[in-house]
Amino acid sequence: MAFNKICYIVALGLLLPFSYAHTDFFTSIGHMTDLINTEKDLVVSLKDYIKAEESKLEQIKKWAEKLDQLTDTATKDPEGFLGHPVNAFKLMKRLNTEWGELENLVLKDMSDGFISNMTIQRQFFPNDEDQTGAAKALLRLQDTYNLDTDTLSRGNLPGVKHKSFLTAEDCFELGKIAYTEADYYHTELWMEQALKQLDEGEVSSADKVYILDYLSYAVYQQGDLSKAVMLTKRLLELDPEHQRANGNMKYFEYIMAKDKEANKSSTESEDQAEKETEVKKKDYLPERRKYEMLCRGEGLKMTPRRQKRLFCRYYDGNRNPRYILGPVKQEDEWDKPRIVRFLDIISDEEIETVKELAKPRLRRATISNPITGALETAHYRISKSAWLSGYESPVVSRINTRIQDLTGLDVSTAEELQVANYGVGGQYEPHFDFGRVSPIFCLHLFLLHKQCVSLFQVANYGVGGQYEPHFDFARKDEPDAFKELGTGNRIATWLFYMSDVSAGGATVFPEVGASVWPKKGTAVFWYNLFPSGEGDYSTRHAACPVLVGNKWVSNKWLHERGQEFRRPCTLSELE
Repeated sequence: MAFNKICYIVALGLLLPFSYAHTDFFTSIGHMTDLINTEKDLVVSLKDYIKAEESKLEQIKKWAEKLDQLTDTATKDPEGFLGHPVNAFKLMKRLNTEWGELENLVLKDMSDGFISNMTIQRQFFPNDEDQTGAAKALLRLQDTYNLDTDTLSRGNLPGVKHKSFLTAEDCFELGKIAYTEADYYHTELWMEQALKQLDEGEVSSADKVYILDYLSYAVYQQGDLSKAVMLTKRLLELDPEHQRANGNMKYFEYIMAKDKEANKSSTESEDQAEKETEVKKKDYLPERRKYEMLCRGEGLKMTPRRQKRLFCRYYDGNRNPRYILGPVKQEDEWDKPRIVRFLDIISDEEIETVKELAKPRLRRATISNPITGALETAHYRISKSAWLSGYESPVVSRINTRIQDLTGLDVSTAEELQVANYGVGGQYEPHFDFGRVSPIFCLHLFLLHKQCVSLFQVANYGVGGQYEPHFDFARKDEPDAFKELGTGNRIATWLFYMSDVSAGGATVFPEVGASVWPKKGTAVFWYNLFPSGEGDYSTRHAACPVLVGNKWVSNKWLHERGQEFRRPCTLSELE
């Protein structure tokens, strides 16, 4: 038995560096599912230890039983379990913080088997960045989908399979993370939620004094002095000798007296100017707000007249021999830009093959720094991605051929198939699928026109990923975006949905108000460029945060080169 355990530990030490040689667990649900099994192994090892050491503390046994039940549920459906953002956050918190506390508790008096297993695995656990990233994801979901703290804390989210809730201590932790980011708005929300749950009688190690200390300062930072004073008084009722609270109270009272004096000299014209400013703010609808409204299924709607122009049909790829007898189902999602969806276009078996090929290669999605050109991660692109070539798998090759047949475009100059898996609150903020370039001359198919405009790709965005509003085609002020590829600009985008998403995760187009919702086995297609080669700026799009579920997509970017005889350019820039 001892020999087997030693062999297991040695083998684990050899295997784990390869399987967990990546970081940023929170950016991919696909990689986080491995942590569920890791946590389950730790629970099994812990239970073995308890059986061998019957005199162990009762506190440790209760811990093991609680985690055993949790991991049993989680391992039956890892992706569904982690699809609930609260479960994902708590997994990060347990493995980064709570398991360490347990280790310190039992270090004095435990056998080599469990501590060796624990020590080996801990070096590959999520770190502070993962825990913070998962917490920020919850805050991002809260804002995008207008969720109140009580709804999120109670786990009352649409489509959840494994309901989970946040304890007062969890809420306090979220508030602290927001505080360290100087995000006093969310600090106030989550400290108030922690306080509310304690006031309702929840038994917790969270201390009301600490919560009120953070809360009063966060409220003060947002300019609500009267509420800050009220909270500070409540803190002093619990701890009259609290040094910082006593100092703050004197300062708050001084500021309030000063403001009261200043308000007496304010003029009516200043009040009117302030009201006009507020009206202007309300009238202004920035892209961020439009993006979030579309993610919630709100915002612009297509008129009935335009809706009548949308159809569903059987499509044979313009008489392609492969689809004449077995055409595919196609339906219009939007008219301008024209977005079409292909139904039942990729099978479950093909999806699983693509996911299995991609999963070992998934890496944090990056962006290209516009100044240095270096690849770097960004907070607005929360996902992991991998690239698959048609040469390495007949399934990928077959998928590439299918895209070529149904779009009529040559895929030999296209980029490799990019597979992306979104993490906790995973998103990809508004962007374009084309780069930026300067106009050059090109030859028309039948030489009917001597000159026409053609834009060539200039900006390479790295290994796909998530970043703030942008285009996927090259634009005129970046003449070297796709120069290395030598295949021109990104003329079109093909996007496979490889999973259903219980809530959230839509692809939205803020410029026109379109929302396209994930549906497993389907794909959407649109052109990024007009036939002239000019970029279509109405294709600016974004991937909304995943509220509940696990989102897998794969996309193919097709380029201009090779399409000269398939999609001829035109004289007019916007034709």
